[in-house]
Amino acid sequence: MAGRRARSAPHAARHRGSQHFLRSRALAEAIVRDAAIADGDVVVDVGAGTGRLTAPLAARAEHVVAVEIDPELAAALRRRFAARSNVTVLEADALEVRLPDRRFRVVANLPFDGSTAILRRLLGARGLERADVILEWEAARKRAACWPGTVLGVCWGAQFEFALVRRLSAACFEPAPQTHAGLLRIMRRAQPLVDDRDYARFCGFVRGAFRSERVSSLGGRACRRTAREVGIDRSARPRDLDAHQWAALFAVVHSSQ
Repeated sequence: MAGRRARSAPHAARHRGSQHFLRSRALAEAIVRDAAIADGDVVVDVGAGTGRLTAPLAARAEHVVAVEIDPELAAALRRRFAARSNVTVLEADALEVRLPDRRFRVVANLPFDGSTAILRRLLGARGLERADVILEWEAARKRAACWPGTVLGVCWGAQFEFALVRRLSAACFEPAPQTHAGLLRIMRRAQPLVDDRDYARFCGFVRGAFRSERVSSLGGRACRRTAREVGIDRSARPRDLDAHQWAALFAVVHSSQ
C-alpha cells in the first residue's frame, strides 16, 4: 500500500495543481439544485477537493461517493463527513476508481488538466445516467458543440446529449484559473442512436471515416442515397456531420455487410 501511495504522489500533486475549488457555497448549492438530485440517487463527486459540492449533494442524495486523489484533501473530507452515513470518501484516482454497480449520477468540479480522460472513464460506465460537470471553458464549449464534429464527440453523441448550461468566471474559483469555466450537462439518451451491441463497430466506422477527405468517399449507392435523405452535401467533410447523420450512414453500411 505504501508503495502504491508513493507512486501516486506525483499524480496527486499534478491533480491538485489543476484543481480550482469553488469559492461560493451558494454557487455550489445552486449547481446541485439545478442538477435535480433526488432522494434515491447515488451521486459521484469526482475531484471532491474541499467538499464544496459534496455537502449539498449529501443533503439531497441517497448516497454520495466523494473521490479525491490527494491524501490530505481526502483525509479532511473524511473528518468533515464522518457523521454523514450517506457519504463515502475514496482516496483514489478517478481513472481507476470502481464506479457504482447501479445507476448513478455525477456532479463534479473536474480537474482542468485531464478532464477528457476522466470523461472517457465516466461515459464508458454503463450505469451513468447524467453528469453535471465543471470544465475549462473551451473544453466545455467543444463538447457541447454539434459542429465541428470530432470522433470522440460523435461516438459520445450516439449515447448522450450535451448542453452547456452555465458560464463560470475565473473569479468563482480559488485559486483562480487563467481561463473561465463552463458547466456541461450530459444526459444519457432515452433511446440511443446506435444499439449497444453495435456501438464499438459504430465508433470504428466513424474513426475510419474521419480519415477520409469527403463523406462521399464512403461509397455505395445506398449510402449516397441516405446522405441525400439526411441532408448531407456531397462535399461535406467528416467533421461537418452530427451524431444523427453518422448513425444514419452507419445503419445503411452495417445492414449491407
